[in-house]
Amino acid sequence: MTKINIQHMMAESGVAFGTSGARGLVSQMTDQVCAAYSLAFLHGLGLAKPGQRVALGMDLRPSSPAIVRACAAGIRQAGCEVDFCGMLPTPALALYALAQGIPAIMVTGSHIPFDRNGIKFYRAEGEISKADEAAITGAEIELEEKSLFLPPHPSLLPEGEGADANVLTVNPAALHQYRQRYTDLFAADLLSGWRVGIYEHSSAARDCLSDVLGALGADVVSLGRTDTFVPIDTEAVSEEDRQRGLAWAAEHRLDAIISTDGDGDRPLIGDETGNWLRGDIVGLLCAHFLGADTVVTPVSCNTAIEASGLFRQVIRTRIGSPYVIAGMEQALATGGSSVAGFEANGGFLAGNGLTVGRQALAALPTRDAILPALAVLAMARQQGCKVSDLLAGLPQRYTASDRLQDFPVANSRALLDSLQRDDTAYRSLWDDELGAPAQRDLTDGLRLTFENGEIVHLRPSGNAPELRCYAEAGSMERAQALVTLTLQRIADGYK
Repeated sequence: MTKINIQHMMAESGVAFGTSGARGLVSQMTDQVCAAYSLAFLHGLGLAKPGQRVALGMDLRPSSPAIVRACAAGIRQAGCEVDFCGMLPTPALALYALAQGIPAIMVTGSHIPFDRNGIKFYRAEGEISKADEAAITGAEIELEEKSLFLPPHPSLLPEGEGADANVLTVNPAALHQYRQRYTDLFAADLLSGWRVGIYEHSSAARDCLSDVLGALGADVVSLGRTDTFVPIDTEAVSEEDRQRGLAWAAEHRLDAIISTDGDGDRPLIGDETGNWLRGDIVGLLCAHFLGADTVVTPVSCNTAIEASGLFRQVIRTRIGSPYVIAGMEQALATGGSSVAGFEANGGFLAGNGLTVGRQALAALPTRDAILPALAVLAMARQQGCKVSDLLAGLPQRYTASDRLQDFPVANSRALLDSLQRDDTAYRSLWDDELGAPAQRDLTDGLRLTFENGEIVHLRPSGNAPELRCYAEAGSMERAQALVTLTLQRIADGYK
């Protein structure tokens, strides 16, 4: 047995909690580290009971099977049973665990670069909280090293095949339940007559999404499928993907294009012209379609949410689903009757009291990509309009975002500290083009609202050495120009 202090292990390995789960370089995520995290999750939160089932899933990253193997070893060493759900979207695993009343572990790096991966943890009630993270990181566990000597990769066999106790056979129930959630909720002819493209790339949701759209009557067109992992970031769509969307829409005469990030919990939705919708606008539309009276959303999201007047209450939080979930719980406790949460990446969290037509929507308080995609398509069909027309009635506030990759967190913090304490430091980035800052919001990073009403928000990523920049202005061109200008001047300053 090897005694492991998780706090020390985090410092030594570099694998630590960010905005969503524990993440690090693949080279750092050794069998010992991954098994130790699984043990710390189960023991630290008091979930390790003899015979307790733990749902386990993964995305399509090539490093995920080896991490699954190590997590399975940790689950078994805790005295629990592995319920392996195979490759599937994160919200599908979360929905299954919620329905079964069991904890879950998802191996995924979501949208972060190819050389990284991560592990997300779920209680039976849903995503772990920041308090739960603290309990995991404060745990001390004993790891039986010999338990890590398992076959090099889990075998992905159909249910019932494979007698070896170390072989992980796939339980298809989670994927089936997730598909059925949406095929039961929406009319079977919802998308009849529509051609919908699916930008499949290496998304864990690609086949499930195709099944659901097809079951709802869409003529589905497969686009961009690849066996090579592609880290799609729905908050910072690449220029290549912008051009792909435009070309696909024209070539295939599409009514919409749907995609997700790597683990299927963040949507990327294109209109009939191939222009990608911003995630926070998708969230706004989805919350309205579902009848939410209260929305909870991070500080980085578009101020059109308040300006639209569609919601009784808007609660702003720090960035990351645990903070959004905490805000949703607060809203319900203080009288919110129908509560929804969403992030700038488009991931939608369904709280209590939401409906589709007259049907109640079961809560799923974790990021989901398929629900907001279907809500946007259903709104357009319901109103007899194109997807792009849904934006016409919203306040004309536009947001853009991008990031500086391989930008040390220490540099990000030094920059934000300078901008916060020095009233003239902003001139080094924007001169007098925006006027003086009228408001500084320190909820998460630094969000500056200038005298001309334009907004620039800077924050270090919680998952990777990146500096993210969000800008809001009266036109898309202006918002994008602000992001480009800001990041270019920051990059130039650190050369």
